Amino acid sequence: MKLLMHEVLQKVSNAKTKKEKINLLGRFNTPALRMLFIINFDESVVSLLPPGKVPYQVNEAPDGTEHTMLEKEARLFHHFFKGGSNVSQNKRESMFIQMLEGLSAGEAEVLCLAKDKQIGKRWKITKACVTEAFPSIEWGGRS
Repeated sequence: MKLLMHEVLQKVSNAKTKKEKINLLGRFNTPALRMLFIINFDESVVSLLPPGKVPYQVNEAPDGTEHTMLEKEARLFHHFFKGGSNVSQNKRESMFIQMLEGLSAGEAEVLCLAKDKQIGKRWKITKACVTEAFPSIEWGGRS
C-alpha cells in the first residue's frame, strides 16, 4: 500500500542521518511531495489563506479509507497561493476547507502546516535536505 504524506514525512523525520533522509525522500519522490516542500520552503510562494488554525471538521475515518489523498488533491494547490488562480477569497477558503475535510487527519495536518511554512517544526526535515534530495527544484521566483 502506498504511504500517505504524513507517513512519508514521519519516516524521513525518524531517519538518523541526512544520507538516510535523502535516500528516503528519493524513494518516496512524487510530484505532490515536491509541491508540498516547495510550498513550505520556498519563500516566494505566498499563501492567500489566513495564517494559523483552519476551522474545519477533522475526518475521523481511519487512514486509507473514505477520504481523498494529497497525492490526488495536489492538482488544486495552485488555487491557494499568489499567482495561482483568480477565484474569490470566499471560494478559495471554502475550497481549502472542503479539501481538508476530505483528507485523513494526518494529511490535513501536513497541508495546514505547509501553508504556514511549518513542516520543519513538526518533522525533522530541512530545506537543505530537500534541496539535496531534489536538485531539480528551482527555489524562488514563483509569485
